Amino acid sequence: MGPRLPAVGRGFAHGAPSAQGRLVVTQNRGEGKGQQGLQKRVLESQLCTGCGACIGLCPYQAYHNDSVVALHGCDMKEGKCYAFCPRTPTDLDGLRKRLFEGEEITEELGAMRGFYIVRATEEQVRKSAQHGGTVTTLIALALEEGMIDAAVVAESQTDCLPRAVVVSDSKELRKRGKSSFVVSPMIAKFNEIARSEFQKIGVVATPCQALAIAKMRSESTPKGDETIDKLKLVMGLFCGWALSWRKVVELLRKRTDLKTITGMDIPPSKYHTLEVLTKDGPLAISLDEITPCIREACHYCFDMTAEFSDISVGSARLSEGWDVARSWNQVIVRTQQGHDLMELARTRGLLEFRNVPEGNLERLKRASLNKKRTAIKNLTRKSGRSDELLYLDRRDPIIGSLID
Repeated sequence: MGPRLPAVGRGFAHGAPSAQGRLVVTQNRGEGKGQQGLQKRVLESQLCTGCGACIGLCPYQAYHNDSVVALHGCDMKEGKCYAFCPRTPTDLDGLRKRLFEGEEITEELGAMRGFYIVRATEEQVRKSAQHGGTVTTLIALALEEGMIDAAVVAESQTDCLPRAVVVSDSKELRKRGKSSFVVSPMIAKFNEIARSEFQKIGVVATPCQALAIAKMRSESTPKGDETIDKLKLVMGLFCGWALSWRKVVELLRKRTDLKTITGMDIPPSKYHTLEVLTKDGPLAISLDEITPCIREACHYCFDMTAEFSDISVGSARLSEGWDVARSWNQVIVRTQQGHDLMELARTRGLLEFRNVPEGNLERLKRASLNKKRTAIKNLTRKSGRSDELLYLDRRDPIIGSLID
């Protein structure tokens, strides 16, 4: 979970300057809800999260070196690339009501059936995974129990540019547990394998990726194209921000050999550092240097805890300090599917549970609300209008309650 972001107000790439020097969003430009609309509203506007939801649906879009690129122009007025994008206008309230039980939805964290502090029982899993190894344990269990027959996960590479890979063997998961805090186009890989022989697919997703999946689930599909029905499990990751690959690689090359990097971590905010794990030992880089490397789109993200997932997992915060907390996870269970998987892991002794410290849930709620408020502020500055939140709808009851 990253530190709280400052409000930013970088201009809209295709708007018109206001009297205050901001760039004002031009609405209803007639570009439609297809590739042209996606290009104008998202790509040119630096709102693209790199989730990959627009990739693999047609031959016109591709992903290359942390960027979505248009290989060919498309004149369709409406398309899935636009409909599935988490940064095109989205009815969050409608998605919540469709996917979750109303009484379980909270203003701060979305749907909640339970909140836990857990970690993998097996020490080796904890060592090879990020933090407590909970995601690895749960995905492996889902594979072994036949809940899913394939999982889309991220795999780090020597150039710090992760890729999305498909794992069908639970033993292979241990090789892919570390994070580089750079986006991997997970939904593009789902789009690819959903047309393969796999019938039950799980995805490990960041908040924007989980939102894209929720939009895919809400869309009516033509007969014979029910690929989204193969999605059986969404394992969400807490996320404060992701890094621009080009910018962070330029920074890291000045500090170390990229081939020695084995992972990255973000200690609690009081440390004010990004910890780069290398074969030669950890390297601490001040967040003052890291902040300029944050992906532009992350400044406008409304979700810190992957609210549109079955289970959401983040790093724990414990009174014993970071050295202890880094081997534990805090987990939000959101759906019956997620609850059943967690309880099975408990019954099998695969996860170790400890009491949630007093105040932990309240602190997480405050942090999540801070991110929502910051996103609203940044979106307002970006649009240049107090009544325009770009992809968010100010009539949404939760958004409306946060607008000053």
